[in-house]
Amino acid sequence: MRGNLAVQYASTALAWGASFLFIKVGLEGLSFTQVVLWRLVFGAVTLGAVLGITRTRLPREAATWAHLSVLAFAQCLLPWLLFSWAEQSISSGLASIYNATTPLMTMSVALAFLPGEKLTDAKLFGLLLGFTGVVVVLAPWQSGILGSVPAQLACLGATASYGVALVYLRRFILPRGVGTPTIAFMQVSIAAAVMVLATPWVASTPMHLTPAIVASMIGLGAFGTGLAFVWNTNVVRGWGPTAASTVTYLTPVVGVVLGAVALDEHISWNQPVGALAVIAGIVVTQRSSRRAAATIAARTP
Repeated sequence: MRGNLAVQYASTALAWGASFLFIKVGLEGLSFTQVVLWRLVFGAVTLGAVLGITRTRLPREAATWAHLSVLAFAQCLLPWLLFSWAEQSISSGLASIYNATTPLMTMSVALAFLPGEKLTDAKLFGLLLGFTGVVVVLAPWQSGILGSVPAQLACLGATASYGVALVYLRRFILPRGVGTPTIAFMQVSIAAAVMVLATPWVASTPMHLTPAIVASMIGLGAFGTGLAFVWNTNVVRGWGPTAASTVTYLTPVVGVVLGAVALDEHISWNQPVGALAVIAGIVVTQRSSRRAAATIAARTP
């Protein structure tokens, strides 16, 4: 079992880190909206197969469907469109580094909207350290990056949307007792349905398909959007959420390495330095949150 979970953990890191490479390859023959369309379609089919094999039933309550529709927009449509649009101008490795700011964005949103979250000195230090890393990656002192600033800001907008989605999930959906595979399937399927319906207006430009592009879209949808979620859920159940969350530290490493090896992308000094600062900020905020939770648990009769 431990070996199996280790394989699933490594596979999750590889699938999520490689997603940015798949997006970059897909953009060679597809528009950024078409990349999102096929990602959602392949992801929905894969997750639907998982639910079919496990014979999982979908919830019937209209309120649950409404909440999951909000999640489909905040966790799928908006961030994936922003990342795909951004990778038209920046490298896949840089996009993967910005994706690592998701825990910091989530913490920021949680502090603002979840009553139980408290801003401790450690959390404040972690947030400041993490966002300092973002500034280092952005490198505002470099005049040569001005053309990519909107793309980098789009990546930050995507992770901010992830943060909103995760807090919304915790506050409005998880209390309803909906299983995580069901949540994944429903939000991806709802988002896929929206993109399919909108295709005549937003994704109807000619596609120039190659074997590499087709393989990248299958990998992005089936693995990065579908199976990786199932693998991560299994690791959470087997190892616990703390150990499972460390996959966030590996995905930018995978993304940067794959971009450099497969696409010969240039890596400047500020990108890994900033990424390390972001990861350090995440570690500090997560440790502070765990200590606070342990203190509350110890005081609870």
